[in-house]
Amino acid sequence: MRGTLIICADYESLSLEAARRFASAAEASGRRPFRVALSGGGTPRRLYELLASAEFQRRTPWERVHIFWSDERMVPPDHPQSNYKLARESLLKHVRIPPKNVHPVPATLPPAQAATEYEQELRRHFGRRWGWPEFDLILLGLGDDGHVASLFPGAPALHEKQRWVVSHQPPHLPARITLTLPVLNAARRVHFLVSGENKATALRVAVEGSGHLPAQLVHPKKGELLWLTDSAAVGRLKGLRVELVPAGVSQ
Repeated sequence: MRGTLIICADYESLSLEAARRFASAAEASGRRPFRVALSGGGTPRRLYELLASAEFQRRTPWERVHIFWSDERMVPPDHPQSNYKLARESLLKHVRIPPKNVHPVPATLPPAQAATEYEQELRRHFGRRWGWPEFDLILLGLGDDGHVASLFPGAPALHEKQRWVVSHQPPHLPARITLTLPVLNAARRVHFLVSGENKATALRVAVEGSGHLPAQLVHPKKGELLWLTDSAAVGRLKGLRVELVPAGVSQ
């Protein structure tokens, strides 16, 4: 599998490394818009808090950053499970990003309609009628079952070849909408954030290519693929270039 494994000592170091790479990529974008799809779940919370800190606010050109989401739970925007709420409370309300640069999923609509409208929003923003949008950075988590965004094992959405955004109803969970694999694989950078022992098995299978998990299907065709992990999530891995990041390091 393509990619580089970044092993950080702990969750704090992982979050610092992710924040440093986010800010550096935004700085490197020059004067053009920097388009990011944020991850949901609990893992990116500390990353978002760090990006809202004075150090990273100085380094990040928030006036040029456009925020989207790689997936969303179909719950109200103030619901505890809302990915938008997590980003708003820990990051967006603390930085000087223009409101028009924040593009939340219309999660109060019926799922199929929300997916259609979010795809239309993406197409308007990227100015693409055909082909795929090219995000500058997509942040992704990794489920302990190997799911990525809201692309779950066995889901029909894994085989989507035309749509940018689709809806999905996991068993016993709120409905979701998610970016599709061709969109993930068109990005300039895809950074996985993986923390905790409960992710070790899925991470090993995903990076070694020894199973059939959705995360294994993420192969940016021209872009950078990074697995940003803490030591608890690593276990025994092989086949990737590895960089070690000591505790507390941020450059």
